Amino acid sequence: MKYFRLVSLLEGFSYLLILSVSLGFISRDFVFNLGMAHGVLFILYLALSLRVSHQKGWSVVVWMLVFLASIVPFAFLAVEAFMRKESREMPDKAAA
Repeated sequence: MKYFRLVSLLEGFSYLLILSVSLGFISRDFVFNLGMAHGVLFILYLALSLRVSHQKGWSVVVWMLVFLASIVPFAFLAVEAFMRKESREMPDKAAA
């Protein structure tokens, strides 16, 4: 789960970097490199989200919300908050 959280943050920041290129904050010379890095992170994000979804027993709706969060700017912060909550609740579930 820690890898998914790391990839989620990296994918979110890479998406924001790509958007900053389109807004003119970063030179267009970096588009290929940023796009390639973001593409790899996006695919890794999807694969890890499926794996974590299976491990945690999430419903399809929860997984779809996590997937949609990869498309919406700054939504990776909500996924991070959700994952923190999930990791805090995990020891409680194991004790029950």
